[in-house]
Amino acid sequence: MHDSSIGTRRSSTVERWAPSVYFVIGQLGWFACVLSAARDVPWMGVATTIVLIAMHLARVDRPWQEFKLLVSVLVLGAIWESVPVATGLLVYPNGTVLPGVAPYWILALWALFAAQFNTTFGWLKQRMLLASVLGAIAGPMSFRAGAALGAVRLAFPLPATIVLAIGWAILMPVLILLSRRWDGVHSGAHW
Repeated sequence: MHDSSIGTRRSSTVERWAPSVYFVIGQLGWFACVLSAARDVPWMGVATTIVLIAMHLARVDRPWQEFKLLVSVLVLGAIWESVPVATGLLVYPNGTVLPGVAPYWILALWALFAAQFNTTFGWLKQRMLLASVLGAIAGPMSFRAGAALGAVRLAFPLPATIVLAIGWAILMPVLILLSRRWDGVHSGAHW
């Protein structure tokens, strides 16, 4: 009986700290991808992200559900990221395989981002309007930070920021809905 209460206490401690740990891991992965892309070695950030995603999938209760979320977010991210590239609003100096398409390293960031929806961003699942507002603010800020580090250039800063804000205001609630559908972290989660 004593051992079971220790296991329960340990589990609740892990779950309590998981959002913070995933936030830190997400930031480290973001820096790895952005800094490696800015230094013309984007594969290094992608390799880091693959390891982080593999660790995430190995620890969740239902990896197949989480994998479906990761793939869905990655596909949406690839489509969305290619729009400002194709229109000339964003220019990526490294990692672009096809003209007019987002670079491969940014897609690794999307997979890493997806891993945070059922961990770090779980508290947003019942706050869709707030998710939209946070997307409109944080999305463009992330690109501005990436531009400051040399991983991306906003060819037309004001229009690019406006398009990014609108896109992210729409994307965040959509991604939250996907994370409700495919939650591999919480067993039997009903949002």
